[in-house]
Amino acid sequence: MNIKPLADRVVVEPASAETTTASGIIIPDTAQEKPQKGKVVAIGDGKKDEPLTVKVGDTILYGKYSGTELKYEGKDFMIMRESDILAII
Repeated sequence: MNIKPLADRVVVEPASAETTTASGIIIPDTAQEKPQKGKVVAIGDGKKDEPLTVKVGDTILYGKYSGTELKYEGKDFMIMRESDILAII
């Protein structure tokens, strides 16, 4: 990955959206929700007195409206502050 986020920002590759329910019903594209789970692919250096707690490879949960979406080399990514991350799975 050639993207190097600054300060306390992380780059996340979102998980794919669910296409079927637990009972097997197929969900159309227009009704699929944005995933709120992803994998950390790059991290910044942190702030001066606050080192980052996540590391590359962690699977995380983040808020529904967190971060900024970007497309890089044909893949979708999100860049967000570490404070937008809710939990590490």
